[in-house]
Amino acid sequence: MDPGILFFALFFLLLFIGVPIAVSVGITALVFLWQYHLGITVVSPNIFANIAKFPLLAIPFFILAGFLMDRVGISRRLVNLLHLLIGPVPGGLGLVAVAGCVLFGAISGTGPADTAAIGAVMIPAMANRGYDKGFAAALVASAATTDVLIPPSVAFVVYGVITETSIGGLFAAGVIPGLIMGLALVLPVYLISKRNGWGGDRWGTKAEIWKASKEAVFGLLAPIIILGGIYGGIFTPTEAAVVAVFYGFFVGLFIYRNLSLKVLYEVLRDSAVSTSVVMSVVAFAGLFAWTGSTLGVMERASKALLGLTTNPILVLLLLNLLLLIAGMLMDAISIFYIFLPILLPVIKHFNWDPIWFGVMMAVNLSIGTLTPPVALNLYVAANLADISMERISKAAIPFILALIVSLLIVTYIPSLSLWLPDLFGLH
Repeated sequence: MDPGILFFALFFLLLFIGVPIAVSVGITALVFLWQYHLGITVVSPNIFANIAKFPLLAIPFFILAGFLMDRVGISRRLVNLLHLLIGPVPGGLGLVAVAGCVLFGAISGTGPADTAAIGAVMIPAMANRGYDKGFAAALVASAATTDVLIPPSVAFVVYGVITETSIGGLFAAGVIPGLIMGLALVLPVYLISKRNGWGGDRWGTKAEIWKASKEAVFGLLAPIIILGGIYGGIFTPTEAAVVAVFYGFFVGLFIYRNLSLKVLYEVLRDSAVSTSVVMSVVAFAGLFAWTGSTLGVMERASKALLGLTTNPILVLLLLNLLLLIAGMLMDAISIFYIFLPILLPVIKHFNWDPIWFGVMMAVNLSIGTLTPPVALNLYVAANLADISMERISKAAIPFILALIVSLLIVTYIPSLSLWLPDLFGLH
């Protein structure tokens, strides 16, 4: 039997029987390294080469910054300001949740962190105002998908490292598609809320808005400092991650004065755990990709994909379908390492822009955080709301459909992704 079929068959078999993704890719790589006498001695230097890359240092620092800024209360203060500004329109609290996720996405860099930070505030608030708890939890999880696109994005760091694409350019390219995803959620929120009679609270007074603005200003400044520094050429995306951590410490210690030793320990502990999970996937998925490429599996898969059709529109539809299915089974980082060696020859064949293609992949994979069985955002939101996965999955369907519409817009209008990179000279 063709080794390529056996290669992917073993991987998916391990995945379907419940083996963790990092372990599945690692075992598959090791089995084929042994079976085809490629040498186990390549494992250590390969893993080291995968993780010992300067741009990847941005991952632990952006994760730490996200946890830190949540615990010092930045997310709560942003939500409070939005609450006063949006007022009693139908679905008002839902719109606050969407806007809050988009804003906090410009700080945290990961969808589950955004879901936890905004969900802890908004899910109880919406439930207390009569919103269905399944709707509230599904909405927060869906709005947090914008984190994958809104810079700084951990997914873009990984994509940029694998493809040797400008990470700053990817950050710029993700802004407009991320906003499109957020806007796509507004219509189902408004229509469902209006039908059920769910609204917001009163408008804030000028005094209340002014007070809330002063409290939230340091949260609003965070993305300006981080992204302004990158696009202004002051520091690289990796250095920006360090600046974000320093900023979070400064705000917690000297502005809000609520960063105790206990909170600091919890932040560092949670960040270390999250970083370990991500970097384990990076290490073993990289070994998996190297093994598949050395055996010629990835090249044959690329040729098979190109052999299906020469129509780029149909190829894009097939790729979107493939990535949406993959997103149900794997996390974004694993998908990048497993599928990009197959897709890079396809990108070159059609002369597609790698920055735009990275954005398209990111939108696909962000939707994957809502589609079981993986569905990381849904799991976090379901735990916060104390509801079943079945209930939240049903409530998420209208939002998933809205996000698929935004995916098609991003796929077939590349200029939406490339306008800002061109503007900042990053393309």
